[in-house]
Amino acid sequence: MTWNIHGAVGGNPKFDLAGVVELIKRWDADIVALQEVDSRRKGTGGGDPFAVLLEALGAHGIGAKSITTTDGDYGQMLISRWPIGINEIHDISFPEREPRRAVKAEVATPVGSIRIIATHLGLSIRERRTQARTLLDIAGERGMTTMIVGDFNDWFWPGSVRSALSRELPGYTRYRTFPSRLPLLRLDRVYCRPGEALIRSYIDGRARACSDHLPIIADVAPGW
Repeated sequence: MTWNIHGAVGGNPKFDLAGVVELIKRWDADIVALQEVDSRRKGTGGGDPFAVLLEALGAHGIGAKSITTTDGDYGQMLISRWPIGINEIHDISFPEREPRRAVKAEVATPVGSIRIIATHLGLSIRERRTQARTLLDIAGERGMTTMIVGDFNDWFWPGSVRSALSRELPGYTRYRTFPSRLPLLRLDRVYCRPGEALIRSYIDGRARACSDHLPIIADVAPGW
């Protein structure tokens, strides 16, 4: 599953980290990439969301905090039911823009290892084009089932992130995920190489109560 949880604030609008956890558990997702995890919001209660999410959802996890202030942290997480081997946090920030990170990890599933790159790209076209090229470099060579997932902030086709990534990772989702109340834009995606490893995918409209994005859930066959 990949999901921009918007700090766990959705259509209520109120902080609902418990609702985020409940929805993810309902799908029983093995690997979860979350964007906009935010401990800076006042009145969150229940402790640091980075720690709460890891404890609730998986035995293994990586937090990539792109912003740290006196109020708390903001960034993304990759959480796995299975052990995470080689892992790296890459700074893919563009000059004079909001800091951005990409988490690269190899997860040892019972049916073979899978390489995951989880990210949240920038808001400007030039920024995203540069970051897309960087993601392909991070993904590395073929030989292992590889996924690039996250919120790509990308809805523009010519020279877009989608056109760049889909050439190398031909299996990808096409859902409209933003805004969650009336989805118009395909901001959130799953890209997969080889394409045949992406078996099926889903979205969940119930997520609109917790976030302004809908999650994407994908069934993937490592070692295809």
